Amino acid sequence: MSETPNRLWHEGLIEFVINLLQHSRFWREFFCIIQEMKSLRAMGINMRVILFRSFLLLQLTCSLTANSQTTTDNTEAARENSWPHGFMAVVANPLATEAAAEMLSRGGHAVDATIAAHAVLGLIEPESSGIGGGGFMLVFERSDRTVRFFDGREAAPSGARADMFMDDDRPLGFSDVNQSGNAVGVPGTVALYKRVHDAYGKLPWADLFEPAIHLAAEGFEVPSKMANYLPAMARRSRLDENEGAAEYFFPDGKPLQAGQLIRNPEYAATLSRIATEGPAAFYTGEIAAAIVAATQAGDDGGTLTLEDMANYQVIERPAVCGSWRELNICAATPPSSGPIQIMIVNLYDRLLPRSPTHTQRVKAFVDAQRLAYADRDYYFGDPDHVDVPLAELLDSRYLDYRANNPTAPGAVPVHGYPASVLGNESAAVFAEDSTREPAGTSHLSIVDSEGNAVSTTMTVESAFGSKRWAAGFVLNNEMTDFAWAYDPDESEPANMVRPGARPRSSMSPTIVLDANNELFMVTGAIGGNSIPAYTAKTLVGIVDWKMSVQEAINFPNIVARGQTVRVEIGVEPGPAMSAALTEYGYHVQESQDENSGLHVILVGEDGLEGAADPRRLGTVMSTAPSR
Repeated sequence: MSETPNRLWHEGLIEFVINLLQHSRFWREFFCIIQEMKSLRAMGINMRVILFRSFLLLQLTCSLTANSQTTTDNTEAARENSWPHGFMAVVANPLATEAAAEMLSRGGHAVDATIAAHAVLGLIEPESSGIGGGGFMLVFERSDRTVRFFDGREAAPSGARADMFMDDDRPLGFSDVNQSGNAVGVPGTVALYKRVHDAYGKLPWADLFEPAIHLAAEGFEVPSKMANYLPAMARRSRLDENEGAAEYFFPDGKPLQAGQLIRNPEYAATLSRIATEGPAAFYTGEIAAAIVAATQAGDDGGTLTLEDMANYQVIERPAVCGSWRELNICAATPPSSGPIQIMIVNLYDRLLPRSPTHTQRVKAFVDAQRLAYADRDYYFGDPDHVDVPLAELLDSRYLDYRANNPTAPGAVPVHGYPASVLGNESAAVFAEDSTREPAGTSHLSIVDSEGNAVSTTMTVESAFGSKRWAAGFVLNNEMTDFAWAYDPDESEPANMVRPGARPRSSMSPTIVLDANNELFMVTGAIGGNSIPAYTAKTLVGIVDWKMSVQEAINFPNIVARGQTVRVEIGVEPGPAMSAALTEYGYHVQESQDENSGLHVILVGEDGLEGAADPRRLGTVMSTAPSR
């Protein structure tokens, strides 16, 4: 043999032996090549050719095995990147939680589960939310580590006016407004369902409404929460008088009782049409006409039209994400109040003294809230109509300034001037805020079997919204979330009533990611203006106070908006916190019960840890992945 074939043979043999020791596939190939060499030699083929050909076969075998190993490595990498924690749903009522779990067990996306669960909530929790209202949805997609925000907030009708809640030069009383037709905004819920399903849904659209349709048609037991509201509604509202609502909630003139079996065939029919025809069945035609008629009814009817209904659109807005310690807090942007979650926790860190006691930590949390709420109240509105200086409010230099100049405990907190602090051009000047925002909301936190997550807060505003009824559901009174006071001779408030605008909301659906942009927490609450405080409590409680999810939820709520600091004393250690904050000089208002409705999921080393607020009827359902 010449030198080259000998060298190639030896090099090939060495490589072959190395691979042979690593891969069993080479044993099979080796014996096949030996047998072929014997056959070729018996045929009189030159040995040099045989050796060279065998070398090429060995090289091919190396390549194929390497590719096989690469495939194996990729499979193992995919396995390592797979979601190991199963799914979890934390929702405001057991029947709604079951609907979410059903969709998740069928392989549905977190969005599918959210739609199914909320359609059930619209039936069994109409005092809080439903298809006659709207909401905000934050979606985390694990495959590309993105967080998207979908704004399904109710919109002001085209006939809305800045002074519509004024009587001469004074704002009207809440009871004069919240049941009027002017209180009703264009509902956004059904359009929100469709928009997010188009983006993420895995299950057929119609399947998502099956649980709610079944319950509405076959009947369900009246939850205690709904039943407990009704006697007060009969005393303080027209819910027991308005057509449709009176017959449904007060059959034979008596309020529904907890545990009583009730059916809602109108709601079943409405959902059936939405399931088969899509959102067009809701925003045009008979259902839209029923909504408009209910809104315009009576001496205090509103201006909502069929054109307003047909023109409604969900808006996808950028989610805002801000760092806190080693985490990335992502929230819905205005008109949501989500960004103040980032403000509160970062102000909190700046306000902490060295080696703080727990009481000092609570004080820092109170002061952070007071500063953040003051800025929210002044600057936040519909970003399509006002310039919200969000980047400036979240700028670390501005947060430094605010933390270095906290409001004295007994004083009224005032908003800051980020443009002045940062040396930017002057920001818009607004009138002081006069927004009122009662509690009437549902929150859902859901993680699916692939690690995708939804944090969504839905609402009809006050309990049972405007108390007006159409096609099996109550209509919202979301217009009362705008600022009421209006003086044409003064600057406009950021949250002023404008045709087509969306009122500012305290709803703050929040998703927290870790340093690797993996899911860490899904959180959110109900409770009107208290929502930002409730939600921030879970962030601080779990991360800084080292509480479990349930402990953080159960901990007494502290709401520090304006001069008053409200402390929940019906839960320990509420009384001690109230006393400590009073001693600091705060104007403390004690409350027995805060209807916070927190629903939280935490991703821990041992899997998903979820909890529902014992102050309401929420439940948790989950499953571990098949292995």
